[in-house]
Amino acid sequence: MRDLLIGVNYLHSHGLAHTELRIENVHVSPIDKHVKVGILGNAADFQDNDLSSSTIASNNDRRKMMIAFDMRCVGFIMAKMVLRELMDPSTFFKFKSFLTKGNDPSCLREFLLPTLYQNSPSGNIGLQMLDRQWGAGWNLLALLLATKPEERISCVDALRHPFLCGPKWRINPSANLIRWGLGSTAVRMAEDYIYGRHQRRRLSYFVELMEVLNPSLRTQNWLHLLPGRWRLLYCTGRHIGLTLRQPSPRVLISAVYLTVSSESVDQVFSLTSDVGFRIMPEPNWPHDKSGSEGVLSVTASARIAAGRIYINEHDSKEDMVTSSMRYLHGNKWRKFSQIKELPSSLPAVNIAMDEIHVSISCTSTMTVNSAQKALKEIRTQTPPEMFDLSKIVCGTYIDARLMILRGVNGSALLFTRANPMIDT
Repeated sequence: MRDLLIGVNYLHSHGLAHTELRIENVHVSPIDKHVKVGILGNAADFQDNDLSSSTIASNNDRRKMMIAFDMRCVGFIMAKMVLRELMDPSTFFKFKSFLTKGNDPSCLREFLLPTLYQNSPSGNIGLQMLDRQWGAGWNLLALLLATKPEERISCVDALRHPFLCGPKWRINPSANLIRWGLGSTAVRMAEDYIYGRHQRRRLSYFVELMEVLNPSLRTQNWLHLLPGRWRLLYCTGRHIGLTLRQPSPRVLISAVYLTVSSESVDQVFSLTSDVGFRIMPEPNWPHDKSGSEGVLSVTASARIAAGRIYINEHDSKEDMVTSSMRYLHGNKWRKFSQIKELPSSLPAVNIAMDEIHVSISCTSTMTVNSAQKALKEIRTQTPPEMFDLSKIVCGTYIDARLMILRGVNGSALLFTRANPMIDT
């Protein structure tokens, strides 16, 4: 990738755009084994030959658009080089369709996970490469494939990105990159699904740090980013294990989603919590987890308003302020954080819920008694905020891919934006 970016940057610095960057046009030199950019027959000059005043005024815009187009092509080449699954034409077509339909490139990991795990359930090499260094590879890929051309990263900045720099390179990460790293690490830890005490404590720390570094401080940002479908990753509240319990019936929770859609009235949204489950007929936990599938749906309307969350009113031995201060003032964050004393409260949005409506559906016919037992077990394994949406009181963090909501008991719910193309 560094050789490719150096070659493209050479063209851009000499006033040329390649315009035909594809992985087929990239070659490995037999002499020095470096990657070379070939097929320069369609290279275009940034400057138009017409010297009229209108053309001269538009030359700068022309240059920016052509560079942005080349950088998008570099992003496609990087994706194919790291993720071999994208070499399949049908998979790459879905990949491009995801971007052309206006989806944020920062959600590419969530979109590609089913494909990457399909042929390598024990671990995908490309996924591991992009996940290294706090998910820096996904961040670079998102910057190369940004929807707006003016937001795409340049060759020079890409060469300075942590993903392409060795461990001995001194990199001063930006605030956005630190937020990205915190969120990516929290997502990976939540996916491990082995929650020891030290893991739960560390996940809580990352959630608190993300709330302190929340980029969406205004309610208007929430109104813009909130609509969509979100998948629940982790809850800092109570966790119910499956291995030490012998419930009847045996219910396995598959996925929990929160769908937010905007209503006609401003700042009023419709929230739907969908809890997927599977009821297994055998009395013991079988090796084959097949069974009757169903969905528990909870719907409510919510009004969003500006508010604050007070972070110093906790009874625990180490509250949010103390733990966040210890992390922000550590060696890893000292250069970024100049905060001597954290505020006693943080900006948030208050969420006021109306009446909720609950419905349950299952592929098999159940008696009233069996349905009540299944519902009880679903409520036991599901965070109470997802069953009773009125217990969600505020939101403390949101960006294009992650969201944190707080319940009435102080527990935090970490969500990642789900892609409707693969969920339906």
